[in-house]
Amino acid sequence: MFQGETAITIDDKGRMSIPTAHRELIASQCGNRLVFTYNPFEQGCLWLLPVREWEKVRDEVNRLTRTVSAHRNLQLKLVGAATHVDVDANGRVLVPASQRGASALGKNAVLLGMGSKFELWAEEAHQRQIAMTIGESAVTPEMSKLSL
Repeated sequence: MFQGETAITIDDKGRMSIPTAHRELIASQCGNRLVFTYNPFEQGCLWLLPVREWEKVRDEVNRLTRTVSAHRNLQLKLVGAATHVDVDANGRVLVPASQRGASALGKNAVLLGMGSKFELWAEEAHQRQIAMTIGESAVTPEMSKLSL
């Protein structure tokens, strides 16, 4: 289970360090194999998943019928863009250049542990997202049952 927010620096070669707190879990869960893909729901964000978790997502998305435009779009952004990466001996991964560009990821980014996956946010996109509050009209019935 991944959780927490970490400021990340992406170096000139496009590499980022996995936070030390997550390295052991990543090594044991997926043998240091991860998958980058687009977050299809928010701009300025990539998903980073352990390979086993990715395979579940990939298979579920690929079961959707391709005759529906929204399904094809989801398949394109998730499956078509998926890139396998290995954590190197220094705990770094290479963020794919095309995904960095499309997500406007610069030198400064934010890595969020989101349970079974990470979200890698461009710093400005993350700041905009965090600044938005959840208004009363946006609260769903499921949210209203939470004891927050």
